[in-house]
Amino acid sequence: MNNRTFYNEILTEHNRYPAHKHSMELPDFSLEGVNPSCGDDIVLNLKVENGIITDGSYEGSGCAISQASADMMLDLVIGKDVKEAQELADIFMRMIKETVTDEELERLEEASSLQDISHMPSRVKCAVLGWRTLNEIIDKNIS
Repeated sequence: MNNRTFYNEILTEHNRYPAHKHSMELPDFSLEGVNPSCGDDIVLNLKVENGIITDGSYEGSGCAISQASADMMLDLVIGKDVKEAQELADIFMRMIKETVTDEELERLEEASSLQDISHMPSRVKCAVLGWRTLNEIIDKNIS
């Protein structure tokens, strides 16, 4: 299966059946992330206990890339400690800038399917919206 087909299948799957797109009662942290250039808008909700992200969700609207990327991100970071979640966000951002190793890329699991977004400058902000919002929550509230 070529990368483009893999990308399309994963993107479609996360848009049609998002696991984490729902409201959350009493999140420990909640932050709105907005991409003013295209109107993508999400609210990221996290529950964190003893430094571990125990649950997460997002709400909002936007293009398929922003929504799927947020869903994949939550698949990846739920169950991880905050430090590892930040490391994964850093790897994702570097992947978009094309400065990531194969080993790091592997750590992103399905989110690595968005690697080719780096070749679509108008879509980069869409792909990083959830990840940027995650980093903001951690930087402002948890670190």
